[in-house]
Amino acid sequence: MTTTNRPIRRALVSVFHKEGIEVLAEAFVKAGTEVVSTGSTAKKLAELGVKVTEVSDVTGFPECLDGRVKTLHPYIHAGILADMTNPEHAKQLEEFGIKPFDLVVVNLYPFADTVRSGANEADTIEKIDIGGPSMVRGAAKNHATVAIVTDPNDYALVASRVADGTGFSLEERKWLAAKAFAHTAAYDATINEWTAKHWPKPDTLATVEIDHDDQGSEVDTAKFPAQFTRTWDRAHTLRYGENSHQQAALYVDPLNQTGFAHAQQLGGKPMSYNNYVDADAAWRTVWDMAPSIAVAVVKHNNPCGLAIGATAAEAHKKAHACDPMSAYGGVIACNSTVTLEMAESVRPIFTEVIVAPDYEPAALELLQTKKKNLRILKVAEPPKGHEAIRQIDGGLLVQDTDLINAVGDDPNAWKLVAGEAADAETLKDLVFAWRAIRCVKSNAILLAHDQATVGIGMGQVNRVDSCHLAVERANTLADGVDRAAGSVAASDAFFPFADGAQVLIDAGVKAIVQPGGSIRDEEVIEAAKKAGVTMYLTGTRHFFH
Repeated sequence: MTTTNRPIRRALVSVFHKEGIEVLAEAFVKAGTEVVSTGSTAKKLAELGVKVTEVSDVTGFPECLDGRVKTLHPYIHAGILADMTNPEHAKQLEEFGIKPFDLVVVNLYPFADTVRSGANEADTIEKIDIGGPSMVRGAAKNHATVAIVTDPNDYALVASRVADGTGFSLEERKWLAAKAFAHTAAYDATINEWTAKHWPKPDTLATVEIDHDDQGSEVDTAKFPAQFTRTWDRAHTLRYGENSHQQAALYVDPLNQTGFAHAQQLGGKPMSYNNYVDADAAWRTVWDMAPSIAVAVVKHNNPCGLAIGATAAEAHKKAHACDPMSAYGGVIACNSTVTLEMAESVRPIFTEVIVAPDYEPAALELLQTKKKNLRILKVAEPPKGHEAIRQIDGGLLVQDTDLINAVGDDPNAWKLVAGEAADAETLKDLVFAWRAIRCVKSNAILLAHDQATVGIGMGQVNRVDSCHLAVERANTLADGVDRAAGSVAASDAFFPFADGAQVLIDAGVKAIVQPGGSIRDEEVIEAAKKAGVTMYLTGTRHFFH
């Protein structure tokens, strides 16, 4: 039986991160492997007892340009790229006096680490690896006869194959090559993400070339480049996905260590897929209310309570009161420090996750000792505006994240179309309701009073049902108290007919804020006028699908 295994007699090793290299060194020494290496890697291997040949001794040329050029030489790259199953390649190597490599071990300059450290542009550029990716890609291309290793987790495997003399089969080398190509692709994607942010198209080139999409529309290439190139690093796998039969993992942005995905967990069980989805939604929700102190209670990616308070404890009590039944097993987010008073009010409620920028020491101790399963998250910074990405079959949809930053989000831009202008307290509630509606799944109707939700209708396929649901929840979840009467209402999009608005009017809502824009706006406005209900149009909508 013909084997495709190729023993590892000569290896090229050039690694920035030296962790784990000891296991390779031991194998090289035992097997008598010829090792070629660079700079600090060569020094480390020599300290471990490996007989090392410096790259400069192979090339006959010293490192130059502050180390920018070390391995970029035919004596190195011909040794990497020569397909030794091709007689012509083997003949040329012999003619030039070049020896082939059987193994290449490389990891790259820490570009992402350098960016995260806050390094200046010049230092960041110096950590863009050139020789490393060239060796990796060359060896991966020539997997016919070369094994390429970029993952330190594979060092033990490599060591065993060096020691027993078997090397790797062709199928194994292909697998290693695929990992290597993924490694350099992710590396370049990280560089691309940084350059796209720091090196925008200058005004001097504004008229030189105008990019258009396939429909002829002009494209903002800073937001929507011709190729959407991004990479994420796997942080860890999760127990399962949205359901127990689905596998799942968390990936993080290599250039960002402050986002919600990097939350510090201070207590409780490991986070699940659904925990991340709900807690991220809650975290974004409370920051829509900043700088006011706000607390959100979220369940299944929808708020079941949201409120502003003078203290974190007050905000939580008001948010929880909106829908105590749904709050069971929910996620709580607070945009200020969790106080002991708030922790005491959370304690008797079964809660999956709590997330905040910080915790009073006594509050943290109480939650850690009295609610051992509660996942306690600390996130250093509020969410940042960025693109929203959604995968569809065969592609991606990319858009700006929906923030409270449109012209119509400013109450000074609202148009009063029915009833009297809202007094100061009513206007505060309308502004709260309008900001809160962004986080509710469409079709969305939200009732509010005293800067707290009292009834939420979400995710219905028609707006009338959402209106009925908001009113029903307002009036059935508070021991029979009629909370709809005297509240204000927000709608995330226009009322297509007057019937939905009429449900709110009949329930005693005193003011409504909505985008407007329906062909039947006049019918909706007339219903409000007839009832003496204040109505504002924003001209902005906040669909959330």
